[in-house]
Amino acid sequence: MDYNGTWKVYFDDNLEGFLKAMSVPEMMIKMSKDVKPVTVIKQNGPDFTIEVKTPVRTNVNSFSLGKETEITAMDGRKFKCTVREEEGKLVFETDKFTSVREIQGEDMVEVGLILIHSMINGSMFCFLEVQLQYDEGIIN
Repeated sequence: MDYNGTWKVYFDDNLEGFLKAMSVPEMMIKMSKDVKPVTVIKQNGPDFTIEVKTPVRTNVNSFSLGKETEITAMDGRKFKCTVREEEGKLVFETDKFTSVREIQGEDMVEVGLILIHSMINGSMFCFLEVQLQYDEGIIN
């Protein structure tokens, strides 16, 4: 699947809850309500560079499919991450969350999952999900 392009978020569902569960600073959570980042993806075979631009910060991460790498989140935190391609989808896995991106028609859809563990009445596992939809409003 070809992910090359410049993508802009036009829809998000539960982004605030997802960011809170990830312990993102409150200032960045508030900013996420008003700022829709532009994401530039450059793909050369199994090698990717993803640049996320906001008026406050630009964040660049590079990785190769199947190889563990360190990624930096928009709030500056670093995570070990392995990205793989699965049925045409990009699957990003860390010990904190999983994110899946896929092209659907002219859109890119990203779904993020956080596993939350609670010890109320034994063990309970639940997932907190966020969905972002991007359109390729700006062509490279």
